[in-house]
Amino acid sequence: MSSATPTPAPPPTARPTRRLPLADALRPGRASDIWFKPALSVVASVAPPSLLLVALGRLDLALYTMAGSLCALYAHDRPYAARARVLAGVVLGMLGGLATALVTASLTGNAVVLVTVGAVLAAAQKALCDATRVGPPGNVVLTFVSSAALFVPQTLGQVPGHLGLAAAAGVWAWLVGMAPALIRPHGPERRATAHALDTAAAYAATGDGHTGARAAAHAAVQSARQSLLSTGNRSSGIRRALERLVVRAEVALAAPADADPARLRAWARALRGTGAVPRTDDPRADVAELLGVAAERAAGQRTLRTRLAPLTPLAVRTALGCALAGYASLALGIGRPYWALVTAAALYQANLSLTWGRTVQRVVGNLAGVLLFAAVAPVAHLGPLALVLCCLAFSFGAEALISRNYWLGSVCVTPLALLVTEFAGPQRTGDLITERAVDTLVGAVVGFLAAMAVTDRRAGARVVRSLTAVERAREGAARVLADPQAAPAALAAARRDLATALVDLRATADAAAGEWWQRALPQERVVLAERSGHRTLAATVRRQGLLPAPGTDTDTEDVRS
Repeated sequence: MSSATPTPAPPPTARPTRRLPLADALRPGRASDIWFKPALSVVASVAPPSLLLVALGRLDLALYTMAGSLCALYAHDRPYAARARVLAGVVLGMLGGLATALVTASLTGNAVVLVTVGAVLAAAQKALCDATRVGPPGNVVLTFVSSAALFVPQTLGQVPGHLGLAAAAGVWAWLVGMAPALIRPHGPERRATAHALDTAAAYAATGDGHTGARAAAHAAVQSARQSLLSTGNRSSGIRRALERLVVRAEVALAAPADADPARLRAWARALRGTGAVPRTDDPRADVAELLGVAAERAAGQRTLRTRLAPLTPLAVRTALGCALAGYASLALGIGRPYWALVTAAALYQANLSLTWGRTVQRVVGNLAGVLLFAAVAPVAHLGPLALVLCCLAFSFGAEALISRNYWLGSVCVTPLALLVTEFAGPQRTGDLITERAVDTLVGAVVGFLAAMAVTDRRAGARVVRSLTAVERAREGAARVLADPQAAPAALAAARRDLATALVDLRATADAAAGEWWQRALPQERVVLAERSGHRTLAATVRRQGLLPAPGTDTDTEDVRS
């Protein structure tokens, strides 16, 4: 098929001068719907071990228990069956990084070696977290734990005991993360489905020409479908009811002119409560929900090696940037070079444009956090209990604010990290403030320069491959539509394949557009492929008869949260 053949990439061209926006990077957004869940979870996870160590007079061991406790920050958007697996993986990953750091620290005190090991660990943690899509807070917490442990005096005989403390706290964090399942066992997938309905309604209300709203809605629908697939139990009445609602959101994206935004929003509101799951009152959705699931499962079962391959430039950026930032900190005589290392590790995002934004946020948040630490330090120095209580307050504040903007969360994360250094004993406040401010600037500058030096020249090739996939999927759907005897299963599979290819194209094009120093991208071809692809999607939806009938009500099924 000629239209599915990739067109040759244009010759390299000079990229236009880029603005480096500051205001956009610092503008606060809307808080996450579930901001309080990670905030309360981290307090519930950190408090008991830390207070127990205060009572025993061994607060110097709190670094190890906090390593396990911080695992409670992860997987709050996952259904509980998937959350159990993700949290267990995070705890094991944390223990692996911590063990490597502690053993290294016990074998050598050479700061250059320690920084090098920390940089390699940071790169591995970044690549694995991105490949497995573990979600926020990603690799940053794991890198903070392993990097800090590298610079704690250690003997081999102490390593098992310290790992045991971290493992015990990690088990407690796992229990804290799973506890809400006792109250609302289907809460995460209900929220994911509600978000898909809301974004589909927003897209339908803005009209078919709003590319940003369309991309956000498609991503939310795909996330909701994956959330339902991860629950595993397809025989559940609630699961089947939620699938029907995701189908309705998917249909609204394919044919926004025929969608009813008010009805979609009403379903979303009902899902966010504790009442029954709304029903679509459309038996045709029952057919659609059962088709394409096996294909989606197969698509999601790519090998880890396949998922890691595109992340090679990002891993190299992380290793190089963290190493150079740590070495620069050592050259300046800073006693805690892991602060510069962690700063660099926190910068790296999917492309250079996003990395620049995170650099601005990190610097502003850390410098503001240093000033906040100066104000709070006298209170924290009143005693071990006061120190722990301050840490708990900043832990809550960080998670409460970080979903609005990363720099707001960093305002609380910075004093928290500084207070953690005082678990082993009081430190001179002035020295801590100076070293942290210098390491922040060193890590940000060196880390960003390393990101600019290591370019992802394969980004354009991935866009071309995604374009080819969309064109092939569209042609396949067109062939099915042209067959008057096409089976419903063939129509559903063609629609699902095309929708998935379009989502992947948009994500790939967005990532490549933010990557600097590369060949010019085929932007016009992307726009044309998306336009024709979405027209074909609408045709498949109409052919399947999945458009909602006028006057459909929002009666509810007898299924509960």
